[in-house]
Amino acid sequence: MILVHEHARLTSAPLQEEGMHQRCIPPSAFDWLCRQGRLLGSGGVSLVQMEDQRWLRLDGHVGLIETPCGTRIEILPKTVDGNEDPARSRATLLAMLQRCLDLPVRDLGEASLQTHTMPVSEWIMQQFLLALETLVQRGVRCDYRAEQDQLRHLRGRLLIAQQLRQPAGRAHLFQVEHQVFDADRPENRLIRSALDKVRGLTRDPGNWRLSHELAHVFHEVPASRDNTRDFQCWRDDRLMAHYRDIRPWVAMILGERNPLAMLGQWQGRSLLFPMQRVFERFVGWALRLHLPVGVRLREQAASQSLCRHEGGAMFQLQPDFLIDQSGFCWVGDAKWKRLDAGNRANKYGISQADLYQLFAYGQKYLGGQGRMSLIYPRTSSFDEALPLFNFDDAGVLSLEVIPLDLRTGELVGTRLVGRVVG
Repeated sequence: MILVHEHARLTSAPLQEEGMHQRCIPPSAFDWLCRQGRLLGSGGVSLVQMEDQRWLRLDGHVGLIETPCGTRIEILPKTVDGNEDPARSRATLLAMLQRCLDLPVRDLGEASLQTHTMPVSEWIMQQFLLALETLVQRGVRCDYRAEQDQLRHLRGRLLIAQQLRQPAGRAHLFQVEHQVFDADRPENRLIRSALDKVRGLTRDPGNWRLSHELAHVFHEVPASRDNTRDFQCWRDDRLMAHYRDIRPWVAMILGERNPLAMLGQWQGRSLLFPMQRVFERFVGWALRLHLPVGVRLREQAASQSLCRHEGGAMFQLQPDFLIDQSGFCWVGDAKWKRLDAGNRANKYGISQADLYQLFAYGQKYLGGQGRMSLIYPRTSSFDEALPLFNFDDAGVLSLEVIPLDLRTGELVGTRLVGRVVG
């Protein structure tokens, strides 16, 4: 397992000093990443950036990549300054994924987060297996289903039309339709498919053991032949309530529910999430946590455009968050980037393009007056809100730059809730 941070540099050449910011990988893995980068880049997805023939730089994705040669690269987020503890980075990522994906996780306490040592993909498989173990303890749901068969004795309903068409050599068989009570139903077929995939993917001894133990419970259930159709038939009534917790894990493992990953689905043994999208969803969770009832929060609003051309809108403006209540409107944008509040000479690390973007939002969504917010992750070098940025001398349109605590979801130094209520 090779541990690196997002945006780390990888090389196939020997290195005198390695760290989370740069690693040496086998030439076969290096060549495979280069090919994948070109392939995905042609589709508009940036996975790696080529620096030269011997160096490449990872983009802003986190998760696990496993190459065909067996090299496993775990990419962790950069959340604090200095030499970051991989277990803490992994715990922060898992907590963010759990909240922004609404995953029903049971053991995300502070103590357990600090001791996480398995990759994100293994953690997802572990949570699926734990949820499945609980489901088996509560009972696998069976149901009646109609089955057509040829029997030597009469059972159920005789199919008259098929019986009359029987050839003479098979006149001793009855064409019947009868009810069978077993576990062959859409929910269990999907669980069987996910379990088979986990058994083939996992490298963790505990996950391997538990997956094979649970496989004996579902060995008579066939795997799903049409995942999409079976998900549509998944029942959520009172009798199936104990299946609710496992459905998100089944959907993620089978590739039916991965709203963050631009790469689309779980490709082989690789699972990646774009960290910018993860942070945006996490900020949305934090806003919903603190806003009072009745306030409307829209994510990725797209009702305004930068200009009009030949009677139509052009250059759509899409802020991450738009809050409105009784005429009050607030625009917010989330950026996964570390700021340095003590480095004013370098503009704290804020991109000028981001301010241009917020200025356009303020003109189109707020009519040129009001307050907007840029939200960044809280770090030791950025632990309180910066002084206001005014876009005019009177301060009619202003911008606050505020940190978000990744552990608690608290927006530090903002009066957002007070303004909305007032």
